Amino acid sequence: MRQWWRGVGGRIRHDGMSVVELTLAATVAWMLATRVIGHPDPFFAPTAALVVLGEARGRRVRQTVEILLGVAAGVLVAELLVYALGPGTGTVFLVLTLTTGLMVAIGARTTLVVQAAVSAMYLVAVAAPSGTLMPFRFVDALIGGAVALAASQLLAARDPLAPLVSQARQSFADLADVLDELDGALARCDETAARAALERARELDDCVDLLRTTVRATGETLRFHVRRRRHVGQVRDVEATTRQLDYAVRNVRVLARAGVTLTRLCAGTPPELGDALPALAAAVRAAGEAMATDLTGEDADRHAARADEAAMTAVRVAGRLLAADPALPVTMIVGQIRATAIDLLRGVGHDDVAVLERVDEALGVVPAQPASQRSDSA
Repeated sequence: MRQWWRGVGGRIRHDGMSVVELTLAATVAWMLATRVIGHPDPFFAPTAALVVLGEARGRRVRQTVEILLGVAAGVLVAELLVYALGPGTGTVFLVLTLTTGLMVAIGARTTLVVQAAVSAMYLVAVAAPSGTLMPFRFVDALIGGAVALAASQLLAARDPLAPLVSQARQSFADLADVLDELDGALARCDETAARAALERARELDDCVDLLRTTVRATGETLRFHVRRRRHVGQVRDVEATTRQLDYAVRNVRVLARAGVTLTRLCAGTPPELGDALPALAAAVRAAGEAMATDLTGEDADRHAARADEAAMTAVRVAGRLLAADPALPVTMIVGQIRATAIDLLRGVGHDDVAVLERVDEALGVVPAQPASQRSDSA
């Protein structure tokens, strides 16, 4: 029970501002619709504010405006059809078809399509317009959406880098967690746990996509924030690192698949993997901290050095396995450790050619060369 309460407290601390943001935006939208246009029942003003604000997180301004106009247009279409045809089965069919079709046309996610359909159904079944046609609800939706758009930009402008810092840490932490899970599964020769790690690895693409979206949204917010424009270059660096993270995620997915094969064979996991995988996970976490601290102005070089050291340790330890002519799944895991280390080191800013040479030397696949010869061959 104590752990459950700690989890509740953590979720409140993490998402408390979102609750305040949603509540204030919906309340302000209700007040504006009531006092500015005098609508006695401005249901769609707070509804649109909640829908748009929920969809606006991590979205670019243009996308948010499209959502706003899509919600308002869906409400207007529903209102016009109900006014012209009256409530009925045919009206329900047409309203739902046109509303959901409009949402799909603007590229809305499934949740937004469903919310728009529910709003349209409310017009048909509960609040059908009567008398003269006054598009109060359309105006309500515009007001609510505009309030949500303003709220999302104002809160982002207060600390535009905060969402990106948080998402960067989370994305790298999720990748490291997969490596930890896989390490535990290999240590126990547990195929079920290895398959669970593989499934989680397959979900990491969503983390990378969310990080990309947050990078774009942060860059756009910074362009509106005159005092913070100096950070635009840092955001571009994060965008480049995100590409390397995407490659690392693919490598870990292949690594996890080989791990499943190794546990299925149950021929015993080499102890070197029990050292290499935790070192690689530590490198991933340090790379995430390097990205986050670079954005916050702290000592990113210290974390980059830790990522370098841990990644090279992982490669060096894994390389010992190649001399023993290991089974194919082990060879594949070693190869993916190498590839992931390269992507991590490139992500923290190391030179491509130097990274390849250092990693292959640590792996033992090329002989060590003096620095002068390395520079000549490069």
